[in-house]
Amino acid sequence: MSLMDSIPFSKTVSLRSVGKDESWLQEQIWGTPSCLGLGELEGMTKESAVSSGGRLDILLKNPLDDSMYEVETMLGDTDPDHIVRTIEYWDLVRRKWPQRQHFAVLVAERITKRFFNVIRLLSDTVPLIAIQVNVIESPHGQSLHFTKILDVYEEPGEDDDSDSGTYDETYWRERSKEALEAAQYLFELTSSVYTDPELRYNKIAIVIRSRIHAGYNQLSIRKGAGKNVILKFKYGAKRDEMHGLLESNGISFKERGSGFKFQMTTEMLKSKREMLEQIARINKEWWTH
Repeated sequence: MSLMDSIPFSKTVSLRSVGKDESWLQEQIWGTPSCLGLGELEGMTKESAVSSGGRLDILLKNPLDDSMYEVETMLGDTDPDHIVRTIEYWDLVRRKWPQRQHFAVLVAERITKRFFNVIRLLSDTVPLIAIQVNVIESPHGQSLHFTKILDVYEEPGEDDDSDSGTYDETYWRERSKEALEAAQYLFELTSSVYTDPELRYNKIAIVIRSRIHAGYNQLSIRKGAGKNVILKFKYGAKRDEMHGLLESNGISFKERGSGFKFQMTTEMLKSKREMLEQIARINKEWWTH
C-alpha cells in the first residue's frame, strides 16, 4: 500500500483534556441535535426546571410524530446518579405530555460494563438509549463523535383499528379537522386505486382499508403537530421503490415498523397528488401479489 492510500491513525481523548466541559457538550447537542443519530430532532428546552426540583439538560422533539427525547449528559464514566436522574426526568416529562411517546437518553463519555448491565435491565421497561460521546484526535484535527451503545427498546406495534370504541366524523372534527379533511381527500384520491375501500374512524387514526382483503389497512392518517397530519403507508416487499419515491419528491420521512411515516399540511398533500397516487398503486401492488 502506498502512502497516498494509507489512512491516518487517530486516538480518543477526553473532553476535559481538550478544555471542554459538560456545558460545552450540551451546546453542541442543542445546536445540532442530529449529531445523536436519532433522526432530525428539534430542540424544545435546555436546562429546564422539572417538578422534582432538578433541571433536565435537554428536551428534544421529533417533528414527524411529536415523540420526545429527554437527554441527560455527563463527562467521564456513567454513574448511578445520572442513570436514576435520566429515568426520573423521563418519567416526569412523560407525565406532563402523556399523549406523546418518550425516550430517555443518557449521553456519557464511557458506558462502563457495570452500568451497561443495569441500563440493559431497565430498558426492558424504560425506553432508554445510551450514547457514548468521544473526542477523536487525528493528524487532521479533532472531531466529536457520538455512538449509540444501547437501544434495546422496541416500540409496541401500531394497530390502528384495534380499539372497540365508537368514533365518527364528529369525533375527528373535534380532535383534528385537518386529519379529517386529509383522510377524506385521500379516500377520494385513492378510491379508484384500491379495491372496495372504506374509510374507518378509530380513536388514534383514520384508516383507509380494503373490505375485500380482510380489512387490511392501506394507509392511516393521524393528527400531527399544529396544522400537520401524519400519514403512514406500509411498504412490504416494495420498500426500496417507496423509499426512492419519497426521496425524489423531497419528503422528510421516518421508517417505523413495516412502513414509512411523513408529516405535512393538507395543502401540501394536495400539491403532491401524483406522488400519493403512485404510493397507493405501489402499496396495492405489493399487497395483491
